Amino acid sequence: MSQLKQNLADNIIASMKARKLERVKVLRNVQAVIKQIEIDRRIELDDADVLEVLQKQLKQRQESLTIFTENNRDDLATKEQFEIDIINEFMPKQMDDAELSALVNAEIAAQGATSMRDMGSVMGVLKNKTAGRADPALISTLVKQALQG
Repeated sequence: MSQLKQNLADNIIASMKARKLERVKVLRNVQAVIKQIEIDRRIELDDADVLEVLQKQLKQRQESLTIFTENNRDDLATKEQFEIDIINEFMPKQMDDAELSALVNAEIAAQGATSMRDMGSVMGVLKNKTAGRADPALISTLVKQALQG
């Protein structure tokens, strides 16, 4: 069992013992998504795959949070924020903008990328290097800026 899945299971047990039912509900939901993917693909997910699932769960909730906030549904927005906070506990520390920008520039220099045609290869390497520590959309924006500028 991957470290992240074990950590998730341990947190569910600890939350159950502490009678934090809302937290248990969120953690079980995430665990169910992971198990469903494992059943569908007939594989056991490793930490990188679990991290990818967590990122997707976060993105879904952040999109919902934005919609609820725009429509003045503070009750639902609060619930989404609570779930985001819980899922974020399992995510690695996020890279800051300066660190990410330096990594993007270093990878572009290492590959000798000069045009937008090179973006795919640069993004492929950066996606693996930053797994779970940076938003892929932000990385894409930084790579586009660097290659165009």
